[in-house]
Amino acid sequence: MGLPNWLTVLRILLIPVFVSLLVYRRPGTALAVFCLASLTDLLDGYVARRGGSQSRLGAFLDPMADKLLLTASFVTLTYLRALPFWITAVVISRDVILVLGAVLIHMTGGVIAPAPTRAGKLSTFFQILTVLVAMLTPYLQARPVLRVTIWITAGFTVFSGLQYITRGMGFLNAPAAVEREHEDPLLR
Repeated sequence: MGLPNWLTVLRILLIPVFVSLLVYRRPGTALAVFCLASLTDLLDGYVARRGGSQSRLGAFLDPMADKLLLTASFVTLTYLRALPFWITAVVISRDVILVLGAVLIHMTGGVIAPAPTRAGKLSTFFQILTVLVAMLTPYLQARPVLRVTIWITAGFTVFSGLQYITRGMGFLNAPAAVEREHEDPLLR
């Protein structure tokens, strides 16, 4: 297991530390841990690409670590009333729908080649930004900025979700297209 995967594992291990710090009202330290976890996300990708050490394990672990960190962040900040419930529901619902879609594709014999889209990357960026702004709002009195950030995040989250669903439909239809190619042309 190379350095990029170790950085991803570190990000996963920082999640309970971050949540505990938030719950026990240590927002400054929690913010530092969240920033460190986010930095490991940037570093693992950079190191993997630069060193040519991209792996199947990393391709699985990295997005899972992102989702775990963001889900834990949104749920905890909603519990602490720093974020409204509806944005957490939007973020988590999109991810649940995508996981269920991936399972359905796999169960029907489809093959998934999950490459992140630009909208998906922007969605993740704005979700991270929302967490940061929510954590900084008590210090900076930035409620209007938080509201705008939440709406932008919601827009990108929904748009990227629809984009991934559309791509998933293509993966779902792929086995049928392959079967049609192998059919006797006279029976069509």
